[in-house]
Amino acid sequence: MKEQIHPKFQQVIFFDASANYKFLSASTKSSNETMEWEDGNTYPVIRVDTSSASHPFFTGRQRNNDVGGRVDRFNKKYNLNSK
Repeated sequence: MKEQIHPKFQQVIFFDASANYKFLSASTKSSNETMEWEDGNTYPVIRVDTSSASHPFFTGRQRNNDVGGRVDRFNKKYNLNSK
């Protein structure tokens, strides 16, 4: 293999602020923000929007928005619901 063409593989903390959930994993991503982990070492922090702690599939809290289909939206827009 060629030297110095591969990204640095390191331990990072993935942090989901919406659920205050974090986990340590290996990644090639890096960050200027750091945080101390439970083992006393400091690692870079990668902020994520969703994780298993906040995703509706894993938490069981599905959000059902009853917006209807195209026909329902058309009828509502032109007030055609009277039959």
